[in-house]
Amino acid sequence: MNTNEFIEIVPDIDALDEKILKLITKNARIPFLEVARECGVSGAAIHQRVQRLLNIGVVSGSEFIINPQKMGYNTCAYMGIYLDKATFHKKVVEELEKIPEIVECHYITGQYAIFVKMQTKTNKHLKKLIEEQIQPIEGISRTETFISLEQEFKRQVPVI
Repeated sequence: MNTNEFIEIVPDIDALDEKILKLITKNARIPFLEVARECGVSGAAIHQRVQRLLNIGVVSGSEFIINPQKMGYNTCAYMGIYLDKATFHKKVVEELEKIPEIVECHYITGQYAIFVKMQTKTNKHLKKLIEEQIQPIEGISRTETFISLEQEFKRQVPVI
């Protein structure tokens, strides 16, 4: 196996691309004409650049973010999951994906095999989710749960 197969090629991003990325990651709904004014180029140029950034996978569209608390999901928790065997990974992830309260799932290094983020309405809802839906999954040997008291900040990777 060639070791170069694992090296991801970083696309050529110039100063204009960086400026566009900084603007659109701060506000995904910013009009292209406003981005064009900020960058000193035409709206068509911005449209082409953003389309190119989408095509090469630097950005993957835009989305509306739901505020979990406004929808009644007041408990944010993280869970480290230990597996009986590493071979259970795929099957466990498939089962976890069926649980809508699990909003992120990561295959990780360290003491856990899988780390998930969950949003539940209450601590009681979280307890029921753990006991009735997560811990019974075949392949999970044990779990460790952490409740987030408050999210201090969240951000994207810097555009440098």
